[in-house]
Amino acid sequence: MSKKEEEKATNSTKKVVKKTTPKTKKTNAKASKAKAAKAPTVMDTNVKAPKAKKTLTVKKKLEKNSKTINKNLKDIIPADFTKTSDQINEKLDIEDFDWHNYEEGIEEVNDKQIKEFEKLVEENFVETLTNNVVEGTVVHMTEREAIIDINAKSEGVISLNEFRYNPDLKIGDKVQVLIDIREDATGQLILSHRKARVIKAWENVNNAHESGEIVNGYIKCRTKGGMIVDVFGIEAFLPGSQIDVKPIRDYDQYVDKTMEFKVVKINHEYKNVVVSHKALIEADIELQKKEIIKQLEKGQILEGIVKNITSYGVFMDLGGVDGLVHITDLSWSRINHPNEIVELDQKLKVVILDFDEDKSRIQLGLKQLNKHPWEALSENTKVGDEVKGKVVVIADYGAFVEISEGVEGLIHVSEMSWSTHLRSAQDFFTVGDQVTAKILTFDREERKMSLGVKQLTPDPWTDITKKYPVNSKHTGIVRNFTNFGVFVELEEGVDGLVHISDLSWTKKIRHPREFCESGKNMDVVVLELDVDNRKLSLGHKQLQDNPWDNYEVEFGENTVHNFEVTEIVPKGATVKFNEDITAFIPSRHMLKEDDSKVQKGEKVDLKVIEFNKDTKRVVLSHTQTFKDIDSKNKKSSKSVISVENDPPKNTLGDANEQLQELKDKMDGK
Repeated sequence: MSKKEEEKATNSTKKVVKKTTPKTKKTNAKASKAKAAKAPTVMDTNVKAPKAKKTLTVKKKLEKNSKTINKNLKDIIPADFTKTSDQINEKLDIEDFDWHNYEEGIEEVNDKQIKEFEKLVEENFVETLTNNVVEGTVVHMTEREAIIDINAKSEGVISLNEFRYNPDLKIGDKVQVLIDIREDATGQLILSHRKARVIKAWENVNNAHESGEIVNGYIKCRTKGGMIVDVFGIEAFLPGSQIDVKPIRDYDQYVDKTMEFKVVKINHEYKNVVVSHKALIEADIELQKKEIIKQLEKGQILEGIVKNITSYGVFMDLGGVDGLVHITDLSWSRINHPNEIVELDQKLKVVILDFDEDKSRIQLGLKQLNKHPWEALSENTKVGDEVKGKVVVIADYGAFVEISEGVEGLIHVSEMSWSTHLRSAQDFFTVGDQVTAKILTFDREERKMSLGVKQLTPDPWTDITKKYPVNSKHTGIVRNFTNFGVFVELEEGVDGLVHISDLSWTKKIRHPREFCESGKNMDVVVLELDVDNRKLSLGHKQLQDNPWDNYEVEFGENTVHNFEVTEIVPKGATVKFNEDITAFIPSRHMLKEDDSKVQKGEKVDLKVIEFNKDTKRVVLSHTQTFKDIDSKNKKSSKSVISVENDPPKNTLGDANEQLQELKDKMDGK
């Protein structure tokens, strides 16, 4: 069929449709008029017969029109179109016409259809409320974004940066997404894959923690105290102690490895997750430990391998169970660190000292395999013997000397020198020094020994009276200061005390440091000697004459001197006679004849009213200088006046003369 013939056929079909359509309208119009004519004038709800007649009439007319239309179409439409038309007519068969929808205006739906619809909605409809995690399908990808279909009214967009961990992402892949924004300003659905992964990851981690499920994790890098592990996209912390039951020497060997872990702790407040690989194998090891411990006995000798060395001991692997050899049980001798005795991976025989079945602790010993050194010590060893050894420990109170392996003696600081002035042990020895000492006490049962060094030299106090007799002069070294004096060492072991009052005749010394320095020489004289108590009393000022003996004559009491007032003080004034004497004038003794006071820098006569050479105290008075003169003048004037005014009194001699005259008269002379 040519194009022109097809156009003619199409136009003919249109004409037929146009012709038939008005007839149908006319038929409907006539039916309406008939209905209106037959309808009763009064409304009666019970009248239903006309409706049935109307339905039959319309039905017949529709059948007639349908046949006419089909006949006309067959004449002008090709066979292919006719076939299609027949199929349509079969579907639109008048017998299948929905008369309920035609009469009521709605389509009748049964319960089965409603349930099927609800099921479809439940399966396919996605709630687009925010913060919901749903599964979507990648339907399109650009250079920067991925279009995700979540069965909503629109697709969502996610940046490809959120899929950097999955470079193989392609169209059709299923991904977890979070509905971040329902609609943005442009009406676009905003999704997030990264946030969905985080939410799902935390759900998976929480589930694994609650159920004890074993999870796979990727060790990303090292950190302080352990490793960082990627678990479900979350960075978890793996402590170094939880990597393996054995101590880890090289942590870097675990980086970039995938291992199985158990989630042991979650801190929801700080979003911290702690995992452990050790926990997976610890349970089996605990059972193995219990079986091994049941077979252990005290005193049993086993062979183990050194697996770890610490500052306090050595951990031994006894074939599935660990034991500790404390540093004190490694050797009978003193050691500073276990690595002086053992090495890593070294095979050693050890003895079981003790074990705890409940706590699975085993205490081991290495030195116990050998006999105690005190038991091997020669039986000829006794008090008074000289021994040689090495200083192994120094304390404030003394030094420990090892004379043989595991056998030590103490040299107390008092036994290091004959000096009564105690010093620190560090002043005499250092660790590692080889020394010779004498055994002072020896107790084999208690395994104790005391040694002395000073006993190897003669006691300087044996002939002290010959070396340092009283009043003998010597030169010593200032060793120590006290508040009351200075200790001067004359020789090693011979110290003497110079009391603060014996340092100077003239100076007032508050503390000996004002007078001398430690380590300097000082000339002294022996004042007293106590051999029994090993005490020497020394003096320094006694080497010179006491200048106050001369001052006592020159500046004695009642002597008058003319000096300048040096300084005014709160309770008086001071006058400096010389370098040794500074006298004091009380305020009441500063008055002059005109009732004024002596001023600073004024030169006046001063009378010594007090002189004490022991306390080095001199007190002056200016007032007394003129009061003494006045009192003398007053006394002399009083005596003159009394002689002039009073008649001479009779004396015993005068009475005798009168009696003699009276006797002479009586005698007639």
